Amino acid sequence: MFSPDQENHPSKAPVKYGELIVLGYNGSLPNGDRGRRKSRFALFKRPKANGVKPSTVHIACTPQAAKAISNKDQHSISYTLSRAQTVVVEYTHDSNTDMFQIGRSTESPIDFVVTDTVPGSQSNSDTQSVQSTISRFACRIICERNPPFTARIYAAGFDSSKNIFLGKAAKWKTSDGQMDGLTTNGVLVMHPRNGFTEDSKPGIWREISVCGNVFSLRETRSAQQRGKMVEIETNQLQDGSLIDLCGATLLWRTAEGLSHTPTVKHLEALRQEINAARPQCPVGFNTLAFPSMKRKDVVDEKQPWVYLNCGHVHGYHNWGNKEERDGKDRECPMCRSVGPYVPLWLGCEAGFYVDAGPPTHAFSPCGHVCSEKTTAYWSQIPLPHGTHTFHAACPFCAHQLAGEQGYIRLIFQGPLD
Repeated sequence: MFSPDQENHPSKAPVKYGELIVLGYNGSLPNGDRGRRKSRFALFKRPKANGVKPSTVHIACTPQAAKAISNKDQHSISYTLSRAQTVVVEYTHDSNTDMFQIGRSTESPIDFVVTDTVPGSQSNSDTQSVQSTISRFACRIICERNPPFTARIYAAGFDSSKNIFLGKAAKWKTSDGQMDGLTTNGVLVMHPRNGFTEDSKPGIWREISVCGNVFSLRETRSAQQRGKMVEIETNQLQDGSLIDLCGATLLWRTAEGLSHTPTVKHLEALRQEINAARPQCPVGFNTLAFPSMKRKDVVDEKQPWVYLNCGHVHGYHNWGNKEERDGKDRECPMCRSVGPYVPLWLGCEAGFYVDAGPPTHAFSPCGHVCSEKTTAYWSQIPLPHGTHTFHAACPFCAHQLAGEQGYIRLIFQGPLD
């Protein structure tokens, strides 16, 4: 995606608005990123503006009349109020904004195709069997083409005939005579407090309407009754905002925010630094090493393993099985504490890190390793799960966190020589 200036000045980089990163994938989709289906999506200024804004409102007496009003070349949103009445809001071109659409559909209006995240899934076959709750045309993000390149989110996206049809979910007339509504399973957004930094704190989950207004959550995802309008908040995305599409959660990072985030190169340097210190298994005395970022699914023979109750890092070994506990729990040879024993994996998706600190902590129970502040931040965030529950999860694999804190400090044994 190139900006218009680029043809004349090839050295000029296109303006990047920001990136969307899907939670639960450690740097790429299990079977690799392909086309519009990938684990992260960058939004660049388009060569030509494609944003739209509301214009004329038509009140049609039948859905057929509504269909006639909304022609194929004009964007419109149809609100079906009853069998006898549909309100159609036409949208016109907006030369000041760019529009990006996200959803499960692979039709051409969707810029970023998102499928349901299955925690810890290693292949797309794991995810195909699930009955999806993500809307085909889930939401749209509108970015200002001029600085400060503000990005705003709206529920629902336009289909191939440039329409949004709102059938079942709640819809209503606003005080200024406009229409607004929600989508079936809703689009939820959480803006962190203090930005996306080592001082970040989780914000409050809200629901975003089709017109971009902010509401408190419904009782369940698809309840007919909308929440209360929250007038002091906006649909403007900020660095670290989370967008939940009921089946997948996306992290929004601004271009500015990403410029302060550790790079994959930095994470690779941290990996080499740990390995250069030659951590050892305190029992087998063999040297341990984190496998390269590329090999992030296959357990390597030098791979470090950890006892999740105490944090002591070992090489893989077979002793200490507690037979009566289904063989899942093991006794740490260093401190005798009993608990799960899992391989450690480096968190490779740099966009999830709140700082560039060393990889000293691991999420429990999955064993993904990153900086202390990053584990502390994600362990406090209640992520939507199903239609009415929330729980903290590892951003790298989407596994629900366990234990008192959801993470543990790693205790490495240095070389004895």
